[in-house]
Amino acid sequence: MSGLFQDESPQDDTPPPPDGPGLFGDAPAEAPPQAAHAAAYRVLARKYRPTRFDDLIGQEAMVRTLRNAFATGRVAHAFMLTGVRGVGKTTTARIIARALNCVGPDGTGGPTADPCGVCGNCLAILAEREPDVFEMDAASRTGVDDVREIIEVSRSRPMKIRTKVFIIDEIHMLSRNAFNALLKTLEEPPPHVKFIFATTEIRKVPITVLSRCQRFDLRRVRVVELTQHFARIAEKEGVAIEPAALDLIARAADGSVRDGLSLLDQAIAQAEGMITAAQCADMLGLADREAVFDLLEAVMEGKPAAALAITDRAYERGADLGTLLQDLLELLHTLTRLKAVPALRDSPDLPETERTRGAELAERLTVPVLARAWQMLLKGVAEVETAPDRRAAAEMVLIRLCHVADMPPPGDLVRRLTSGGVATGAASTSPPSGGGGGARAVAGGGTVMAAAEPMPAAGPQLNSFRDVAALVAERREAMLHAHLVHSVHLVRFAPPVIELRPQADAPRDLASKLAALLTDATGTRWTIALSAAEGMPTLAEQGTSADAARRSAAADHPLVQAIMAAFPGARIDQVHDATADAYGLPMQVAPAAATEDAPPDIDFSDEMENDE
Repeated sequence: MSGLFQDESPQDDTPPPPDGPGLFGDAPAEAPPQAAHAAAYRVLARKYRPTRFDDLIGQEAMVRTLRNAFATGRVAHAFMLTGVRGVGKTTTARIIARALNCVGPDGTGGPTADPCGVCGNCLAILAEREPDVFEMDAASRTGVDDVREIIEVSRSRPMKIRTKVFIIDEIHMLSRNAFNALLKTLEEPPPHVKFIFATTEIRKVPITVLSRCQRFDLRRVRVVELTQHFARIAEKEGVAIEPAALDLIARAADGSVRDGLSLLDQAIAQAEGMITAAQCADMLGLADREAVFDLLEAVMEGKPAAALAITDRAYERGADLGTLLQDLLELLHTLTRLKAVPALRDSPDLPETERTRGAELAERLTVPVLARAWQMLLKGVAEVETAPDRRAAAEMVLIRLCHVADMPPPGDLVRRLTSGGVATGAASTSPPSGGGGGARAVAGGGTVMAAAEPMPAAGPQLNSFRDVAALVAERREAMLHAHLVHSVHLVRFAPPVIELRPQADAPRDLASKLAALLTDATGTRWTIALSAAEGMPTLAEQGTSADAARRSAAADHPLVQAIMAAFPGARIDQVHDATADAYGLPMQVAPAAATEDAPPDIDFSDEMENDE
């Protein structure tokens, strides 16, 4: 747009054709077709810039409000458009300018939410050559003199169009004096003037200015909307691109349509034939999404060798390992959201991989484990940014994660300490009464300690399915333990036979893995049978029911009811039960050891005293 605040008017950079013979009398050579094509090329962000409200994506609330305003003739005198870069602030301002000044194809129309795009006013504003539509970049013109120039120009009526429009971008960059100079005109503008402000830093705009504007918050465009938009543009451009590649570009755009179109431009320029997800991942410096899932599984299973093998392959493809850690952070956040909001598994906002494989991982991992990994990765990403060798730092972070993946959460540690060091959920392995320190004999009023033969180490006491799950946790099989807690129903427990009904998300080799682990731990051959019977609720479901019962009991307590009555709005957030195990169930008491399993205490005091 040319005008008062335009330093340069847009012009065609194509040189004019020579109108005579060349320097040496020969006919002028025609420009190569490739050069002409390059000069005429427009980037996708400009080529597909919206020209109507219907073309804006992801801003339905704003479009609906503006349409109603034009339909009822209640168009505000000043607008404040805020949002991140590339969501359509300046584009919206230009559409409003055309909507205010459109006269229709027959030249008799008035302001409309659907500018025709063919009348003289629409064409002039669209071509940025309407002198009464002014654009100013407040980032470069921040002073009070610039604002006074606006005020002076606003007093005169437009030369041709109906309404003068002042579009000021990045208005938060204006100085305090400039804002103050603008206030009076902004509060009582001439009837033929409209102001449209755009900013990415709404908090830096004085409240006195905000209160005089109708504010619209343009939101980030969702990934699914960006993916669909980019797919339509790729089809119009005749470009073949994989859906997974479109998803990568949409995610990298971070809600910005302009950024995403720039990335799509780059992908089209470097690809030959079909644009693949692998090519886009290389272009963006990202690891393959499946590789990120594989890496998280290796880390959570405590397998550093497998994790480092994945990072080696990613590094060879050119991926930055610091970015790979950030991808892990993003995946952890997604898994935590899936765990907190199960309905997201059916949301189209999530890619297919997150909805399937991500949901399966979310079922296996607990919130404490996810939160601990998040904190470690968050610290690890900062370490990578300051380390002299980014790859070495990233690998050290992953190795640390592998070695803490099987550690119990702090709550479990507290329970173990408060219960005398006994592993939660497992049977006690303390020596039987009287058999731990040896035999004792009393002679002549003195006590003589007689050393007993060392007792053989007892195997794990597996008296319930919970004991089995606790043993699996102690053996650092985090993924198998998660499946035992969340994905299997106990049908029958008759050692060394366990009958289970696995859910659909349980791995096929669960039975063989569990049998091998129990056999190795106990020295006894175990059989894990699969059944179609209903069985008991999963350990996780039992824990949830027990927690609900505790909450209900707490809510019925007279003291709690008195507190709730004294503090309206209070709620029971969590009930802590010191007698509950790691699964939220009452601790199990190990059965007393049989008498014949340990030597009895020997007390010869009576006999020896009688002898004397």
